[in-house]
Parts: sequence; C-alpha cells; structure tokens
Amino acid sequence: MIWDELKYDGQGLIPAIIQDVESDQVLMLAYMNQESLHRTLETGYTCFYSRSRQELWEKGAASGNRQAVREIYLDCDGDCLLIKVEQTGGACHLGYRSCFYRKLIDGQWKIVAEKVFEPEEVYSKPED
Repeated sequence: MIWDELKYDGQGLIPAIIQDVESDQVLMLAYMNQESLHRTLETGYTCFYSRSRQELWEKGAASGNRQAVREIYLDCDGDCLLIKVEQTGGACHLGYRSCFYRKLIDGQWKIVAEKVFEPEEVYSKPED
C-alpha cells in the first residue's frame, strides 16, 4: 500500500513541493496529511493541510487557480513529495505564478516576477 512508504512528521504532515509539469518551475511548498493526500488522489486536484488554520484546503477553491495533478513522486527517504501539476493562473496567494518570486540580489530580496492576478480582486468577499 502506498501509505506504508510515507514518513509523516510528528504532526502527521509531509511536505509537498509543487512543480509545473511543463516548465519544471517550482510553484510552491505546502503540507499534506493522509486525508489531504487521499482527497488529492481522489479528485485529481491538490488539497493540502493548513498548519495555521489547522484544516484542509483545496488549492484554488476561492481563486479558481487550481492545480491538476499529473505526476507524484516520493523522495528517497519517504518524507517529502514532489507533485507535478498543470497550474491554472497563479499558485501564489499574493498574485504571482510561483510563491518563489523573490530572489536574493546584492544582499536584498528583489521581486523578479510579474503578478498574474490581483489578490484583492480574487479573494474579495461580498458585503453582507
């Protein structure tokens, strides 16, 4: 069974590196528990566990920027996943294609990517 080879941390989580299947660009890092991995396998779209909110979250549920899973790899130690996806829109909740949009240049973090969406437009909540 696939679950037997996974090594979760003390909180029952395993890191998942999310990579674009076409460009190989690293899009983000998130955490999964057994339930979120099961949902990912069941639906074909990434689902993660939020450590801050302590709940499952489906990537793109609010923004529409979903990740269709194409390949899943397990590292040699069994304690990290690599998930290759077809990314719709941006992976970063701040509006960038990748969460890794800042680069260390001359001792400072510089933004080296363009936004693909405006978070205020995507995540705005309707007034009651």
